[in-house]
Amino acid sequence: MLEISRFASCILYKMGNKLITFTDQQLVNYQDCTFFTRKEILRVYKKFRDMKPDLIPRVMKKNEAYSIQLPVEYLEELAEFKENPFKKRIFEVFSRNSKGNLTFEDFLDMLSVFSEAAPRDIKVFYAFRIYDFDNDGFVGPTDIDIALTLLTKQELSIEERQQITEKVMEESDVDGDGKLSYIEFEHCITKAPDFLSTFHIRI
Repeated sequence: MLEISRFASCILYKMGNKLITFTDQQLVNYQDCTFFTRKEILRVYKKFRDMKPDLIPRVMKKNEAYSIQLPVEYLEELAEFKENPFKKRIFEVFSRNSKGNLTFEDFLDMLSVFSEAAPRDIKVFYAFRIYDFDNDGFVGPTDIDIALTLLTKQELSIEERQQITEKVMEESDVDGDGKLSYIEFEHCITKAPDFLSTFHIRI
């Protein structure tokens, strides 16, 4: 995944009258840490800057690729996330300050995980983090209840959500400790036939 130290010297620059681009080495570095091609990386940068061009500079200097943060309210308007009930939680998981604001590298990392090229185990890992709303390292009944509330737009009653939560725990909590570990969650979610197709965003 993207590391601050690895991109500490990441600088965008302008070549003559051409559009902003990355040096070959910068593109190699980003390719090594994502599942994107060079063309896709440039497309992601354009999408990132287009959201608020007065904040995101045309030429990033020094540490700006991992220090300038795009406020979450702009990210929430992206067509790819606008109708996603988990969007706020997704941005929190990929935000380095956990508040939902994203730097370019956070944004690149996020879209890389949701790309078609990202392997299943990476997607499951981040799905687990997204469902772990209280960040305790497990997906418990409260986490499942929150997820159900988001997914059903609060259309289910408390009793209905409780019944579903109890059913999930009954089928997936193998060790009977009242919460799902990563292994238990992985076994549960990978049984869903549409998991990979829903955990995917095309850029």
